[in-house]
Amino acid sequence: MKIYGVTGWKNNGKTTLVERLVSEITARGFSVSTIKHAHHAFDVDHKGRDSYRHRVAGAREVLVGSGARWALIHELRDEPEPSLDQLLARLSPCDLVLIEGYKRDSHPKVEAHRTAAGQSLIAETDPTIRLIATDTPLDTDRPQLHLDDISGISGFILNDLGLS
Repeated sequence: MKIYGVTGWKNNGKTTLVERLVSEITARGFSVSTIKHAHHAFDVDHKGRDSYRHRVAGAREVLVGSGARWALIHELRDEPEPSLDQLLARLSPCDLVLIEGYKRDSHPKVEAHRTAAGQSLIAETDPTIRLIATDTPLDTDRPQLHLDDISGISGFILNDLGLS
């Protein structure tokens, strides 16, 4: 399983870029999974739902299954946040895992950067960033492609991982 990250500051287009990369890379015949880091508590089930009631009652894990999908909810209950490697180990095998966030981990990454957001480049201090996807050409020695060049960004990632 190969991994590649999409990183960047808030409001720079990371989620949109991941969404478009998944569509493009799966259209090329590769199986793709994603991991998204959240900086806050979140719920995938909602108050009143059976799974929510099971979790609130104290279940450590709740697995919900149907003919269309299944989801496993694991409540940490004072355990430390799992590392990226621990989360990757829980995924089923695939060709590529795209990781949104986890900017401090050492996997290769593309940085999403919008000039209007007014933030500095993470790539200036992070050697794991191999490509900058930007809306405006930047004064940097790192390779750059336009944020809308999804075919080019996908090709760069696949080539960088030896999957092309």
